[in-house]
Amino acid sequence: MAKARRTDIDGVAKTATSQVHEAIKQRIIDGHYRAHEYVRETSVARELNVSRTPVREALRELVSEGWLEAIPHHGARVVAWTEKDAREVFELRLVLEPMAVGLACHRMETSRLAYLDSLATRMEQLTERVVADPEARNEIANLNHEFHRELVQASDNQRLIAVLDSVVRTSVIRRNFGNYDIDHLRRSMRHHREILQAIEASSPTWAENVMRSHLLAARALHVRFPDTAPDGAAP
Repeated sequence: MAKARRTDIDGVAKTATSQVHEAIKQRIIDGHYRAHEYVRETSVARELNVSRTPVREALRELVSEGWLEAIPHHGARVVAWTEKDAREVFELRLVLEPMAVGLACHRMETSRLAYLDSLATRMEQLTERVVADPEARNEIANLNHEFHRELVQASDNQRLIAVLDSVVRTSVIRRNFGNYDIDHLRRSMRHHREILQAIEASSPTWAENVMRSHLLAARALHVRFPDTAPDGAAP
């Protein structure tokens, strides 16, 4: 009986820690916590109405995952992403996402394709509103992440899904479209639509090439001189 009670307590603690972990991570993704901002144990415990123990454990996990960094004698703060980080993320995405969308061409479910179509349509509608409503960019960013996530899920390759989930979720790139003007946004929407057309045509080569162009266009807006080596070094 004592062992069973101990197991129950451990299970509750793990659940509380995972809930706090997800809450803090989502706040980082949403921009609630900014780069270099400290995430205070006491504040989080009070806001989420939990004890400090699951918060402490969640912070440790987030540090190990790279979302936060531990500063001696000060606590945990949000990691700031650099241009080098952005470059590395795009290097991985340029290899893995075309692979994922190529696999998706033969594994896409009809219901998922319909959902992707609805996401693309919603983003297209929002794009035409961004000049009058700058807040529409935030919704586009969320829908864009969902669109790419669904494409990757459609590959039905669990290891590929796990790697890309880690790469993309920890990337600040997907959090905003502040670097995109209306022409950039419209081009991005056209890429989305063409990727879906390629999938409908069961053409992996077409889908892979469009995804690669899509990511290269995005990289050009987020990374300066992406195709040149640093410090004048040879490529």
